[in-house]
Amino acid sequence: MWHSVIARAPGRVNLIGEHTDYNDGFVLPMGLPFDTTIEARSRSDARVVLRSEGYGESSFGLADAPDEVDGWGRYIAGMARFMAEDGLAVAGFEASITTTIPVGASLSSSAALEVAAGFALCGLAGVDPDPVAIARFGQRVENEIVGLNSGIMDQLISATAVEGAAQLIDCRDLTLTPTPLPEGTAV
Repeated sequence: MWHSVIARAPGRVNLIGEHTDYNDGFVLPMGLPFDTTIEARSRSDARVVLRSEGYGESSFGLADAPDEVDGWGRYIAGMARFMAEDGLAVAGFEASITTTIPVGASLSSSAALEVAAGFALCGLAGVDPDPVAIARFGQRVENEIVGLNSGIMDQLISATAVEGAAQLIDCRDLTLTPTPLPEGTAV
């Protein structure tokens, strides 16, 4: 049986607390109206085939080592690997990926890709997503697959953004406190 899902995750901007998330501090990021969307459908094999307007194609087998997948596909390969190791029934799929997040603008395009992939993988498996767990898997992808020693702020706000509010995040225990923006505020 074929199964299809659409998953979305926003980019982010940080209002307060640069470089404090990986030091167990406080940060105040917010989601942006720029996002990454993944339209995915299951396959009958263990292959993943990805297509993106801006980045071309990437494909890999679920048994392939994520750090050996070329380019941007390694982010999704890493999410699939870590979520499968955690017990999610990850199967082959194909996906079309679009983004309105400007790459290289420090708006967390890679975190949005990781989080959208996590939501899509949960949807394909028929499981309700745990946003905090998905954020942790995304952080692991950055740290262990990509080699970027980052904190969890980018993935966590992408997974838990609340419209019209920033999120005060206590990075010691990942407590989230939605903080409405003052009326008339434009970011």
